[in-house]
Amino acid sequence: MSVTLDGDKSVSVPQRVRRLLHGPRPAAVPVIVGTACTVVGLIDVAAGIFPRFRHSRMHSLAEVLPGALGPFAAALSLSAGVLLLLLAHGLKRHKRRAWRAAVVLLPAGAVAQFAYRHSIVGVLVSLTLCWLLVRHRDQFRALPDPRSRWRALVNFVLLGAGSLGLGLIIVSVHPGRVVGDPSIADRLQHVLYGLFGVEGPVDYAGRTSWTVAYSLGALGLLTAVTTIYFAFRPEHPAARLTEDDETRLRDLLERHGGRDSLGHFALRRDKAVVFSPSGKAAVCYRVVSGVMLAGGDPIGDVEAWPGAIERFMDEARAHSWTPAVMGCSETGGQVWTRETGLTALELGDEAVVDVADFSLSGRAMRNVRQMVKRIERAGYETRVRRARDIGDTELDRIRRAAADWRGTDTERGFSMALGRIGDPSDGDCVIATAHLPGSGTEDSPYGDLKAVLHFVPWGRDGMSLELMRRDRSADPGMNELLIVASLQAAGKLGVDRVSLNFAMFRSALARGERLGAGPVLRCWRGLLIFLSRWFQIESLYKFNAKFQPRWEPRFVVFRTSRDLPRIGIAAMRAEGFVNLSLPRPFRPRTARPCGHAVRTSTEHEVSAA
Repeated sequence: MSVTLDGDKSVSVPQRVRRLLHGPRPAAVPVIVGTACTVVGLIDVAAGIFPRFRHSRMHSLAEVLPGALGPFAAALSLSAGVLLLLLAHGLKRHKRRAWRAAVVLLPAGAVAQFAYRHSIVGVLVSLTLCWLLVRHRDQFRALPDPRSRWRALVNFVLLGAGSLGLGLIIVSVHPGRVVGDPSIADRLQHVLYGLFGVEGPVDYAGRTSWTVAYSLGALGLLTAVTTIYFAFRPEHPAARLTEDDETRLRDLLERHGGRDSLGHFALRRDKAVVFSPSGKAAVCYRVVSGVMLAGGDPIGDVEAWPGAIERFMDEARAHSWTPAVMGCSETGGQVWTRETGLTALELGDEAVVDVADFSLSGRAMRNVRQMVKRIERAGYETRVRRARDIGDTELDRIRRAAADWRGTDTERGFSMALGRIGDPSDGDCVIATAHLPGSGTEDSPYGDLKAVLHFVPWGRDGMSLELMRRDRSADPGMNELLIVASLQAAGKLGVDRVSLNFAMFRSALARGERLGAGPVLRCWRGLLIFLSRWFQIESLYKFNAKFQPRWEPRFVVFRTSRDLPRIGIAAMRAEGFVNLSLPRPFRPRTARPCGHAVRTSTEHEVSAA
């Protein structure tokens, strides 16, 4: 069977799947060499730190491994071991620069083995690993990950802390050779001095003092050299959406934007994009911790999706990134799995309300109806307008309020967030605001504004909730008030359908609370309720359920189950739930882009509601 897709030549489907996902069957050499470097590095580090290890039975093995290099075995084993450990992960990921460094390091180790120890076996081990790298050099072609010179600061902090910890161990593993009884403060001072090549207050009998000094000096030199390298190497900044890319995406959304409620979120400017060969489809993504995360369905003509997906997989393979898709629809999941051989797993459900069917009447809407009436009696007013119909002064006030009312210091959102409010190019967005007349004072920077909802276009007849923010001093129920006001005003805006928040694992929570649910399902629901203490899983589901929506399933697409932990961590970092980066100095609060929606978590807004 053969097909023609997006202008490509006819190829068999199995052949296309193999070409997209892996190319040729992945060889095991990078994994074997990377694992060997890890083992060698650990043994070298152990040989450099623990003196008893160098006289144990394992020493006979350690002597023939790269890093044990004669009279300076402790210091050289330590530094070589740390370098091999740093290179191992890059080798497993087929990184070209890790390959180059290993090809230089292993022959140097072989020369040192022969010059200092006259160890033929040690030379053979080093050269064998080097030969494997050279023989299979075509498998190490992965390009560098996005990076900046902030990596130098991260390296200095992490490797410096590691060197400090290893240094304390080195200073403390010679109890029989220590002169006197130095305190912890003395040992710490000795380590700090030793990292800079200066003799510290701790003294040892015999040649142990030289061993400790060389080891600490090697750690300090290694930290300094790697930090300088990261500081002065060329930058590979993370890709950003260019003006031309944004123009092309907007054109695709104008023609095909009604298919996916998450389509407009492709216009986030901290994403990169790949287009199909015909330019009729595109996939937007961000790279986090070596994971290439796409959000939602591909943009554009469904018939051209395979071409865009192929470009996405080619980019992932070129950099040895782990491909993953977060929050795609059922149709998108079917195309992704069919074209790439990836696996799909249901992640949750999106709440969609059909405007024509929405009403506050009936027993099911009693709680919402009563809450809205109570707030209206308190004097609150609502306004639902297109962003282009709001004046610049008021729009700036809304923008600042949304930023200051954010529940966390970190902006949240990725696959279901736009990341900005009031941009001139986003005039079709809908902003709903709640006001309390007479509450504004001269000291209030927001006047009588009390809550904000921001919706992005969903084709020509829909809108998708992007952000919910409220003043913490306002009465509870602001979100319910504004959602109801938005649904009631939707008809005048030409909107027939409204996408609300995304509820993770909604089906598991719903089935787990039903009569007759099994023990496994009840345990799974109990775990989700426990995790809701931090991630608002249950409260977000119940909040969405108030409006009697229809539920549309969303999926995560991944390669193998082994990748799920990495994908999960990368997704949480992208969404802002986990922040592993160091804070950038001198970055004012107002410089942060406002408006990341919390469709995966409404933070304190849902809790307060």
